[in-house]
Amino acid sequence: MRNIKIILICFFILSIISMPSRADIYKYVDKYGRVILTDKPSHSGFKQLVKTWKGWEERKAVSKDYNWVKNQQKFDPTIRSVAKLYKLPHTLLHAVITAESSYDPNAISRAGAVGLMQLMPETAKQYGVSNRRDPRQNIYGGSRYLRYLLKLFNNDLTLALAAYNAGEGAVKKYGNKIPPYKETRNYVNKVIKYYKKYRNSMS
Repeated sequence: MRNIKIILICFFILSIISMPSRADIYKYVDKYGRVILTDKPSHSGFKQLVKTWKGWEERKAVSKDYNWVKNQQKFDPTIRSVAKLYKLPHTLLHAVITAESSYDPNAISRAGAVGLMQLMPETAKQYGVSNRRDPRQNIYGGSRYLRYLLKLFNNDLTLALAAYNAGEGAVKKYGNKIPPYKETRNYVNKVIKYYKKYRNSMS
């Protein structure tokens, strides 16, 4: 049994190394207990893996009963309080949270970002967030980071959002312009869309 575990671990490491850096990784355990890893799942039995501070974990599926509107209302007082503290429009924070996690405090991205504002471990540590799943801590950390990015890019919202998604280094690399990444461009457009919507619907 020990040898089998060692073989599976080695196979897992080799599989990850050989896969493209942005490929999603899926895991399936067959009826004989054999672990199969792939970036091209062939049926619904495969579970996507995400990298977290604990290691590789299965992505948690969002319950069909999940009510993001209810969570939006639940977290609204905290969002408004934090927005006031960091002199940010509460509608902007709502827009970022909607795009990042749909108000799911347990959301985990394929890159390992966690929580309402999808904080990476390094960002969380930098802004004093000890528990990324804690809604209040996550909102505080994400808001501080967003405020920093806005200051860094002279209050250019599109650049700040691009940096929030792809990293400030990527924005600087492309001459303080939105990086030519499809994901980042879509993200910026999505947040701006929600921001405009919430400015008209939230008082």
